[in-house]
Order: sequence, then structure tokens, then C-alpha cells
Amino acid sequence: MDEIYHWIEQYTFLSSEVTIKLLKSIVLIIGFVAINKIINRIIFSNTEDVYSRYKWRKTQDYITFFLGILLISSIWIDEFRSLFTFFGLLSAGIAIALKDPITDLAGWLFILWRKPFEAGDRIEVGSHAGDVIDIRIFQFTLIEIGNWVDADQSTGRILHIPNSMVFKGVLASYNMGFSFIWNEMGVMVTFESDWKMAKQILTKIVNEKSQHISASAEKKIKDASKKYMIFYKNLTPIVYTSVKDSGVMLTMRFLCEPRQRRGYEQAIWEAVLTEFAKNDTIDLAYPTQRFYNNASEGKSYGKSSKNP
Repeated sequence: MDEIYHWIEQYTFLSSEVTIKLLKSIVLIIGFVAINKIINRIIFSNTEDVYSRYKWRKTQDYITFFLGILLISSIWIDEFRSLFTFFGLLSAGIAIALKDPITDLAGWLFILWRKPFEAGDRIEVGSHAGDVIDIRIFQFTLIEIGNWVDADQSTGRILHIPNSMVFKGVLASYNMGFSFIWNEMGVMVTFESDWKMAKQILTKIVNEKSQHISASAEKKIKDASKKYMIFYKNLTPIVYTSVKDSGVMLTMRFLCEPRQRRGYEQAIWEAVLTEFAKNDTIDLAYPTQRFYNNASEGKSYGKSSKNP
């Protein structure tokens, strides 16, 4: 071994002490990489759940990384001490030059500590929305929803967003605390329609389609109220009545799961069209021009007029 150290010292100009520490560091790195691969194989062979695999893999990566840094630092601690003064002088310049990466690192620590979102959650940050598929030291990754696609469905694009964004704008979570969203669907019927009958039909349909959601939401909102000041007096669906230019607007308001919003809308609309088709007293409204003739309608006031 002495001959090997002498040879390394002769051709690399490194002292035997530094060489030993360098070899120990390399062995540690190789060991941690091997352990990582072994643990990954065990995880992937014992579970098929994608979310569980991801959580185990990320936890293992964090533990391995920090443990590796700790052990390698303990090997080089003497050399680090001699560099502390130098790093102290450069710290101000480094902080300015690496402002964004340092802020991203702080954002990562905030995400781990406060957990505003986790992998698998649906969030909106700034002008971007999507499902979180990865969280790293300097950025988190979303699979985009919305944009040119309706009803919050996936566009297929992958968005890499700096962790510092959690400090710079509003962060909206679809899952954290209360894992349901309120959705509204408006159905407009003509003024001549039997709007009361239409409202009864819509109330029956929206209750049938979202009844299980309301029951599940009651339990989850109780759990959420332990952490947040969230309370709703009424979680059951409701149909509101209002008047618009072209007819009577009946607005269904109901709870739904964020990722199932388009599916619920499709099921409800199909039921509405089917039921309305069975009833001759209900017609859907749309912008039209109408002509009134008061004389022919038996009205005593005014003459026939034209209204848009």
C-alpha cells in the first residue's frame, strides 16, 4: 500500500493523507449508490402502487444523500476547517450570485416542512395548474391541466417550476385540507317553459349523481376542520334560480372530485337532455328574436311591436 500511495503522490501531487481520504470518499459513494439500487429493487418488487414507490424512493434518496454528506464531511473535516475562513469571505458574493438557487433551496425546505402540497396533488401556482409528479431540491414538476383543454383535463405537457414560486405568488391546492371542489352547471330554459318542473328534474338528477360525494365529504371536512377553519352548513347539491336575457337560468351547484369534474358534467348533461326530451313543456333557451302582436294576443294596450 505504501508503494501505491507513493506512486499516487508522485503522479498526482497529492499527499498520502489526502489520497486515503479520497479513496474512502470514493468507496462511500460507490457503497451508497449500490445500496440505493438494492433498496429500489426491493421496493419495486414488493409493491405495484405507483404513489408508494415514489414516496419510498424519494425518502430513501433524501436519507442517502444527507447521510452521505455527513459521512464524507467527517472524513474531510480538517480540510474544511482550513477553508472556512475563505468561504466566509466569499459568502456574500456567493449569496448574490446564487440568489435564485438559494431561494429555490429555501422553497424546497418550505415544501418539505409545511407541506403545502405533495406528489400526486393537483395545484395551481401563478398561471400554471397541474398534478405534481415530482419534487426536487431546485424545482417541482407538474403535468399540466387546462390551458387549451377544457374542464381541467391534462394537456400532456410537463412543466418544471422553480421551488421559489411558492414564495412569489398564490398557491392553490385542490387536495390539501378539503379534497373536493364546488362545481356549478347552468341550464337555461325559455320563459314559456315550466321552469318549476325543470328545477325539480335538475334537483333529482344532481342529487342522484353526487349523493355519494356529499356523504364522503362530510367525513373529510370534519378531518380538515381540525387543521383549518373550514366549515360548511350544507354539503348537499342545490339548484339556484335566476333570470337572464334569453330565459330562466337554473344553476346546479354540487361537490365533485377535481379530477372527475368533466365526467360528472357529461353524466349530468346526458341525464338532463334525456329527461327534458320526455317533457314537452320544457325547452332549452338560446339567443333569439321574437315578434309580439298584442292585438292578435288579445291584449288591450299598445300596438304590435318588434323587440330583439
